[in-house]
Amino acid sequence: MTQLLDGGLSTELERIGARFDGTLWTGRTLLDDPALIEQAHRNFVEAGADIIITSSYQLSRQGFTAIGLSEDDADAALRCSVEIARRATANSNTRVAASIGPYGAILHDGSEYRGDYGVNREALYRFHAERIAILNEAAPDLLLAETIPDFVETQALARALGEVDRPIGFSFNSSDGTTLCSGASLVEAIETIQGIPHLEFIGFNCVAPEIVSDLVTAARAISSTPIAIYPNKGGLWDPHTGNWSDQGTRPLEDWWREWSMLGIEYIGGCCGTDAETISTLRHHLDSGDSKNSSSI
Repeated sequence: MTQLLDGGLSTELERIGARFDGTLWTGRTLLDDPALIEQAHRNFVEAGADIIITSSYQLSRQGFTAIGLSEDDADAALRCSVEIARRATANSNTRVAASIGPYGAILHDGSEYRGDYGVNREALYRFHAERIAILNEAAPDLLLAETIPDFVETQALARALGEVDRPIGFSFNSSDGTTLCSGASLVEAIETIQGIPHLEFIGFNCVAPEIVSDLVTAARAISSTPIAIYPNKGGLWDPHTGNWSDQGTRPLEDWWREWSMLGIEYIGGCCGTDAETISTLRHHLDSGDSKNSSSI
């Protein structure tokens, strides 16, 4: 049975009134208005998500000290991200996935979509290992490395995640459906993470809906690990205006007929998708529309 991931946390936060200013993005909201984070998570739970993803994507000691906060502040925020998600899922069967974003997420220069950090594998391992240790202590249901754009970072994360005893999700980013964003081999990256103990799924997120089928087909050819996809809403993102162009795009749920034929085990949304999107996906999953309805 297909499990439903949540949607874009920042998108849902904006929908319910959050405004982002500064480098921490949703992490800033976590510090300034944790109740709003909890509400956004709860909206996804009520929309029918089986798994919600914490607000820890951009949280790190390095990122906090760069803006005058302390390493202890960073560790506390990482723990808090899991605790708030736990509160939002109380009295439900929804699981909590602790988000581990790429190194580029703290650089704020777009390199998380290129993977060209200029940082070696050992430094990347240390960066991720310290965050993973804190998040793991907070006891989420699973740890989720997401939006990973490069092979070297994949290697570093595989090592760090291999040192913890908890279910793992690992989600890559690609712009062309055949390689990672850095241009590195998708096949080699998938092969690298196969040895991670407790690997629950391989995923692709923050990708265009148009390339999902290509990515899933590539993964299926070399791995029997369950597949998760949570793409962007579609359209073009303008980094200067901070807006999406929807012209000529299909709603995310309209892609589900095509994707369901691939036997995808987990589906959700990323940037541009909110609790309403997830509620619509929940309806299609529960009603079996992917197989027998003309509505999609």
